[in-house]
Amino acid sequence: MGFRKTLEDKYRDILSKYLEDKNEQALYQGQKLSRKLIEHHIGPEEIISLHKSVIVENGYREDNILHSFDILLEVMMGYGLAYREHQSLRSEQLALKSEIEVAAKMQQTLLRTVKPQIDGLDIGVISVPARQMNGDYYHFIKDEHQCLGVAIADVIGKGIPAALSMSMIKYGMDSFPEGQKSPKDILESLNRVVEQNVDPSMFITMCYGVYDPKSHYFTYASAGHEPGFFYMSTQQKFQDLEAKGLLLGIDKRTKYKEFGHQLEVGDMVILLSDGVSECRTQEGFIEREDLMAMIYDYIHMSAQEIVTNIYKDLERLQDFELRDDFTLIILRRVD
Repeated sequence: MGFRKTLEDKYRDILSKYLEDKNEQALYQGQKLSRKLIEHHIGPEEIISLHKSVIVENGYREDNILHSFDILLEVMMGYGLAYREHQSLRSEQLALKSEIEVAAKMQQTLLRTVKPQIDGLDIGVISVPARQMNGDYYHFIKDEHQCLGVAIADVIGKGIPAALSMSMIKYGMDSFPEGQKSPKDILESLNRVVEQNVDPSMFITMCYGVYDPKSHYFTYASAGHEPGFFYMSTQQKFQDLEAKGLLLGIDKRTKYKEFGHQLEVGDMVILLSDGVSECRTQEGFIEREDLMAMIYDYIHMSAQEIVTNIYKDLERLQDFELRDDFTLIILRRVD
């Protein structure tokens, strides 16, 4: 409030000096003052009101009143320039927003995948971007033997660069031959693609697994991705999925190790991005034990109902404002 009064006093002083000697220096001071007025959110209507008050207070003659408008004009020109700059920036923002909307729709088309139907397997998936562009990626592949390949990846970053990196992962996945099913081979091939084509400042984690409906065995490999869970129905216990492996794109010679689990009826494989496990509330990050408890609360529901309810619960805990891209996948054996 004190600084605001100082600026108003400064305006009075500049106006008075100009009316005394009509000095060009006072006009220049008016230009400089307009920048300060704008910075401190003193609007043009307030300056016009102030100008009127100064005229009334000092009882200026008619000729001085006319000359006083020279100062007012200099100040108003500053507002005019600021307004034009604002309009220019607004136009640029609207154009950028339109381009991002188009890019987001293109990304949805490029990364679209269909949740497959696999006998004896209940599948649930939800993926929600924190912004318009998604830095998470998931994909299902069903081969001629009914084996299900499932990929989940996460770019450490957000926005358009992350989205472009995800498109590169999709390109790499689509380029693999039909017979290449080994999770470690998939990751090693993608690692070379990322190392050669993605900016070194972008880091990508990924988990790729294959479920065989005949043996009910889930084989997977991880490139530094957020560890998921394996739920053992008979024991009603969760355990972390192994997630050892270097992030994609760091070293093209990296080799990945495979892990696996035998699924009995009711067992679940739970894959997720760090937007799920690192959900931040007012009290801090939720614990993995909290996430397990939430899943167990909905264990009687279908896989799709579980992931949907988990998302709604975590969204509510974050006051309906996602801080990171959110992807959660559940595979549950049902026969």
